[in-house]
Amino acid sequence: MTDTSLPAVGARPAANVRSRVPANPFAILRRALVYVLLSIAAFVSVFPFFWMIVGATNKSADIIRGKNSFGSELFNNAATFFTQVDALRVFWNSAFIAVVGTALTLLISSLAGYGFEMFRSKVRERIFALLLLFLSIPFAAMMVPLFVMFSQAKLVNTYTAVILPTVASIFIIFYFRQATKAFPSELRDAAKIDGLKEWQIFLFVYMPVMRSTYAAATIIIFMANWNNYLWPLIVLQTAENKTITLIVSALTSAYTPDYGMILFGTVLATLPTLVIFFLLQRRFVEGMLGAVK
Repeated sequence: MTDTSLPAVGARPAANVRSRVPANPFAILRRALVYVLLSIAAFVSVFPFFWMIVGATNKSADIIRGKNSFGSELFNNAATFFTQVDALRVFWNSAFIAVVGTALTLLISSLAGYGFEMFRSKVRERIFALLLLFLSIPFAAMMVPLFVMFSQAKLVNTYTAVILPTVASIFIIFYFRQATKAFPSELRDAAKIDGLKEWQIFLFVYMPVMRSTYAAATIIIFMANWNNYLWPLIVLQTAENKTITLIVSALTSAYTPDYGMILFGTVLATLPTLVIFFLLQRRFVEGMLGAVK
């Protein structure tokens, strides 16, 4: 007789064998600790934004008292803000500077990153190392010579004075060069065989393939340009040219600031960056991970 207690040859083990193995208590504790820390970090990150939205619906006196629940003053705060601020003008100023600055920075910095990686030369690494060295120079140390230069060029109080210092971002050049390392060289070689020139390879091969990198860079650059404060504060000297960041900051300097109205303006100033981030969120993650498609 055959021994039916033994499993047949080639038979798979029961599916629930793995479930009978006792879980490692230290692994469970470690995972629980990770989730607790992530929850605390998420709360700390989200709470200021929540408090800003709540404050936009309350009176200034309620905000000073620390009220953390929604109020009924949203429309009054909105009316006060639009009465005191030419919202369309300041939003146009911020949008123009952010959009044009982002487009120029993407073009120039990606060209530089592409060139640093694709074209070999003896001095390439020395020039790139010198650029990285410039990152250690704080912008505050360059503001005086920059202001003198733009003043002599009669560009003070213009959009050009705000945009030009940002278009060749060393960090974005470094970011594009690192991302270009993952660009398949076979595509460039095939494009050359097909007769494409270098600028055509850049426009019609490189840019579509690196779209995730461009999306991530767009978010970084747009947020930096939209929230830029110190340099526009120096070069934009008339109210009609000021950005939303400068206007909201100026509202806080009143003798008795209306915090409800100020927080409403802050919410409005935050919305464009949130929209850009959520529109490009998926590409942003891919770009930061170095994905090439």
